[in-house]
Amino acid sequence: MKYAIQWLRSLIFVGQMYVAMGVVGILYGPFAFFSIRAAYAGIHAYCNWVRWSASWMVGLKSEIRGKVPSGEVLLAPKHQSFFDIIIIASAIPEPKFIMKASLVYAPVLGQFGKRIGCVPVDRGRKAEAVQQMVEGVTREDAPKGQLIIYPQGTRVAPGVKRPFKIGIYILQQKTGQKVIPAATNVGVFWPRVGIYRKPGLAVVEFLEPVKPDLGRVEFMSAIETAVETHSNALMREAGFDDFQNDK
Repeated sequence: MKYAIQWLRSLIFVGQMYVAMGVVGILYGPFAFFSIRAAYAGIHAYCNWVRWSASWMVGLKSEIRGKVPSGEVLLAPKHQSFFDIIIIASAIPEPKFIMKASLVYAPVLGQFGKRIGCVPVDRGRKAEAVQQMVEGVTREDAPKGQLIIYPQGTRVAPGVKRPFKIGIYILQQKTGQKVIPAATNVGVFWPRVGIYRKPGLAVVEFLEPVKPDLGRVEFMSAIETAVETHSNALMREAGFDDFQNDK
């Protein structure tokens, strides 16, 4: 019975999330067309609403740890579910993402993503995806801000081991920007797919920047070690202990 009640609460929560997204699109969309600041305002309003509503509708609170990045930087976070996107975008002042090309056509998401300078890539074509990333990030009219690129390229369930891809290193070499890893445990409570949301404390932790003068192998190893070690610690803090990479 307890599970059924939580599942029903989760269903209502997920439903109102999409209603809220539509409301944000209506209220902020016309202004975002003319002003990137309005686009950021709409994104922050939506993300803060989701975090707040999750805390009382399904008992899922959220927390930011570490120094919140600002200025022109590259972020390399762990990606476990939509909620880590929400938490990060609620905290940083000028977020933009490397995102799946198909999301360009998604209502509201696509509109706001294009306005803030998200870079759509076709993940099915690796060489083209890297070129699309570089061109999208380095073009002269690209908006300033904090670019989020998930170094594993996709959502990864808690405890599952997936390789880290070289795109973040290439972007760092092309832009010269500081790279900040980030860890999370959100997948313990908010799965990659499905309705059920568990109560608890979801955390995103911004970590120390990676040294910029490392070679490719050392650079990628530093990011993977930081992201995985701190994410595993956060997941253990949340009561999760089934790790492929510990076996």
